[in-house]
Amino acid sequence: MRLKRLGALAVAALGIVGVTSVFVQSGVAVAHGSMTYPPSRTYACYEDGRIGGGGGDLNPTNPACVAAVQIGGKQPLWDWYGNLISLAGGRHREIIADGDLCGPTTKYDAYNLARNDWPVTTLRAGAAINFKYNAWAPHPGTWDQYVTRDGFDVTQPLKWSDLEPAPFDSITNPVAVGGEYSWNGTLPNKSGRHIIYSIWQRNDSPEAFYSCSDVNFTGGSDGGDRTAPTAPGTPTGTASSTSVALSWPAATDNVAVSGYTVYREAGTTDVSVATTTGTSATVTGLTASTAYQFYVVARDAAGNTSPPSSAVSVTTTSGGGTTPGACSVTYSVPSAWSGGFTANVSVKNTGTSAVNAWQLVWDLPAGQGITQAWSADVTVAAGTATAKGASWNQNLQPGQTVSFGFNGSAQGTPTNPTAFTLNGASCATA
Repeated sequence: MRLKRLGALAVAALGIVGVTSVFVQSGVAVAHGSMTYPPSRTYACYEDGRIGGGGGDLNPTNPACVAAVQIGGKQPLWDWYGNLISLAGGRHREIIADGDLCGPTTKYDAYNLARNDWPVTTLRAGAAINFKYNAWAPHPGTWDQYVTRDGFDVTQPLKWSDLEPAPFDSITNPVAVGGEYSWNGTLPNKSGRHIIYSIWQRNDSPEAFYSCSDVNFTGGSDGGDRTAPTAPGTPTGTASSTSVALSWPAATDNVAVSGYTVYREAGTTDVSVATTTGTSATVTGLTASTAYQFYVVARDAAGNTSPPSSAVSVTTTSGGGTTPGACSVTYSVPSAWSGGFTANVSVKNTGTSAVNAWQLVWDLPAGQGITQAWSADVTVAAGTATAKGASWNQNLQPGQTVSFGFNGSAQGTPTNPTAFTLNGASCATA
């Protein structure tokens, strides 16, 4: 259980680093939530305990919930919405070991118990569903819902290989109303006992949440639909400086294709960058003058996935010119002294798409340097400064502003830079 050992080390490290580091990470661990329909194990056991407690203490009566409390106590039930990893950053399969998927940290380890008497929700295979997810602290992100493969045995520890390889449902930035996210989806064509495994990866921090919902599918074909779609056709792409618009010929299926996932090739671990029910998608947040390779995988309602399409190589444009892009920059010098100054910089995403892994670039005025920065990683090469977001502020949602500052050196009175680019797009200046 690799993550549980890492968790202990992280706690020890926080004790050594102290108050400053806790303050810097204060934006990381404030989101909370869990699937409430179909209910996650922690939420289902909390409700079972609430009913059993008669409005006072939590006293579960479900046998699996009772066993979990005997192992891990009742605090995970009071904190049913906190099954998270603060620094996941999309590395779920890398940092969560087989057998730990339902409770990847020590606190929630008891909810990995492999048994068939967890509270179960009966669902009709292939039907429409309104997913509900508690928004204890709303944040933007992507929710991916996986289902276990045909033949899955709930009495065995849940492994990554037990899940269908692609999510049957994905949603980005659903609206939270009344403390709850909700969105419509379609259930896979499964039969009998399964687990719906949900991953909420925030896109404004590396924090991710995990939940296992035990379900029983009725009305599905015996063993489910086992025929995968054909591979989609080779995509074509049209690039700007920070995005690529892709389209591809449709895949075919014995029942129907329910959607597509677009992947970016990234060495040993390819990255899912878009999901869609159509045959086109736009990938945003890219870097100017950079070559990318993309391919597409089709899926059907049963969760079967196709072979990948052939990959397309696309190079983003240079992003030159003087027309402002979908960003604005405010640069100010609140204090200056002989030979130095302090600068504050605010960057706003004025567009309609997220800017992921943002990089702000500007030319330093003559005679200036940068000696120290905060809330961003700032480097200087050949008179050009590049600021990159920290792990907790590296993505900019539409309308969002990120701020950072630095101390600089200067010969005489410092002058302000005249132009900035954000991920290759020229920004307006305020």
